[in-house]
Amino acid sequence: MSQEVTIVRNVLEANDRLAQELKNNFRAKKILCLNLMSSPGAGKTTLLERTLTDLKTEFKMAVIEGDLQTDNDAQRVAATGAQAVQINTEGGCHLDSGMVLDALKSIDTEGLDILFVENVGNLVCPAEFDVGEDYKVTLLSVAEGDDKPEKYPFMFHISAVMLLNKVDLMPYVDFDLDKATGHAKKLNADIEVMPISARSGENMEDWYKWLRDKRAEKL
Repeated sequence: MSQEVTIVRNVLEANDRLAQELKNNFRAKKILCLNLMSSPGAGKTTLLERTLTDLKTEFKMAVIEGDLQTDNDAQRVAATGAQAVQINTEGGCHLDSGMVLDALKSIDTEGLDILFVENVGNLVCPAEFDVGEDYKVTLLSVAEGDDKPEKYPFMFHISAVMLLNKVDLMPYVDFDLDKATGHAKKLNADIEVMPISARSGENMEDWYKWLRDKRAEKL
């Protein structure tokens, strides 16, 4: 076995140990934790802004924001009234369990219902690292192309939900909803596919119902 393979295995095993610690903590406190993943610009922060605003009377929610630089997204999220903590990876392409564990020190988790982890915009690396989440949720913007699940199979294989975001742009882009759904379902027959627009609010109730159902399962 090469040294490189050994190092990668050791890194993943160490991450998984911390991820299990996080899972145990979230389970004990009945917190639903979601790992939001996508390529840059797919709309994760816009999704969070609308979700946090629309559901703020139902749930106590918090967000851990991952980005290479700046705290722009954390400021947008905090403007909704939700707790927000920024993690700058300084060039790193993903969040890991250690980063999330450290960020939790700045979050009041008592009575917290839902924790969103907005991962770094990347369709490769974030899929490899468990951050203690209950579910992985991947956003795919219709502006990106309907072949993304086929090109980045692991991301969609391990996700519980594929949010097809920005459907309000469908008249202006070349995107086949059925083709994108077919690619994703071939990789993961159980993946739930939800065409939405976080900007216009179209079909967001489907997403909210899923959140309510998964939160209820934690009780």
